[in-house]
Amino acid sequence: MVEKAKQSRGLVVAGAIGAAVALVGIVFWFIQLSGGMVQTGMRNLDSWGLYITMFMFFVGLSAGGLIISSIPNAFGMKGFGGISKVAIWTSICCTVAAIGFVVVDMGQPLRVWELFVYSNMGSPLMWDIIVLMVYLILSVVYLVFYMRYEAGKTSHVAIRVISVVALVCAVLVHSVTAWIFGLQQGHEFWYTALLGPWFVSSALVCGTALVMVVCIALRKMGYLALDQAYIVKMAKMLAAFIAVDLYFFGCDLLTSAFPGGSGAEVVDMLVSGPLAPFFWFEVIGCAAAMVVCLVPALRRNGWLVAASVVAILGILCKRVQLLVGGFQLPNIPFANVEGPYAITFGGNGVDVAYSSLVYWPTGIEWIVTLGILGLAFALLCFGLAWLNLKPVAKEASVAAKAAPEAPAAA
Repeated sequence: MVEKAKQSRGLVVAGAIGAAVALVGIVFWFIQLSGGMVQTGMRNLDSWGLYITMFMFFVGLSAGGLIISSIPNAFGMKGFGGISKVAIWTSICCTVAAIGFVVVDMGQPLRVWELFVYSNMGSPLMWDIIVLMVYLILSVVYLVFYMRYEAGKTSHVAIRVISVVALVCAVLVHSVTAWIFGLQQGHEFWYTALLGPWFVSSALVCGTALVMVVCIALRKMGYLALDQAYIVKMAKMLAAFIAVDLYFFGCDLLTSAFPGGSGAEVVDMLVSGPLAPFFWFEVIGCAAAMVVCLVPALRRNGWLVAASVVAILGILCKRVQLLVGGFQLPNIPFANVEGPYAITFGGNGVDVAYSSLVYWPTGIEWIVTLGILGLAFALLCFGLAWLNLKPVAKEASVAAKAAPEAPAAA
């Protein structure tokens, strides 16, 4: 009982710190609202920046976590030691962060209302907003159902059905986000049919890595009694997901760089251009993380946490490459009319603007972003402290209730 009180107190303190950071972020968001979006580094030629990059990233974290928690129930497989509730709550917190980044990127809260009043249902942006809201509501319902399921108040069939729905919705929300970029014919780096599978594979990488880090941390503080075999199982899955993600990336690069291909400029920009640091960190970091997850001698919790963090940062680098790189090589030429506010820096024309990176976040963007991260962290800690998210003593204990009990020994 004393140990439980210490755990709750520690989580509440951590959540309070996150809430304080969120409050600072809100203050700077109001400063952004009062002064306008000109305070950010975004301009006409780079109309999306850090906020949308983090939106893509957190949608992936959310979808990956929900997929990991729903697959065992949907297909009747053995799970990961009863960590589903923790994974679902982590997914909910990431979804809240993703929605927060959309709101701050829209410029003012009134535009959220206008988005629905004057919505264009033919736009992939509107599809994404609708799917994201449905996804958040479904995640909360899924968590409630799972908690009732462990308490024996919901049937196994019901939890399996909602797990299938959650799995489909998790894949769909990331696919729709990918279509927002993939359907933009005017941007060389975005216009590819491979973007949907690429987004889903990246979501599986960072979602699995995040759940593993959270589980190891909670087990370290005594919140979870999780067997090491489940951690090893997640590590093997992470290695497989990284391999698939790097394979998709390699296929896209080979198609673009092959003689006669139209995307040679994209490959040059990634391999040796201004985005090279992000590219090589992703490739080398994810490959190293995969090695750690595959080699039994390296599967120590400290190494696994480090590998998971590197994999998460690698996927973040991929998001940076995608968004910033998409603005560097337009397929459709722009009119040669621009002023000092059309691009991030003054120049003699569009060619000069695209000769190097045209976007870097300003200080206000970093602080607002940090505030949204603090909000997500506070929700995670408060949920772990106050919700009944600890797994039952045995993973199959609830399922065993549906089976006839063995006769007691004489």
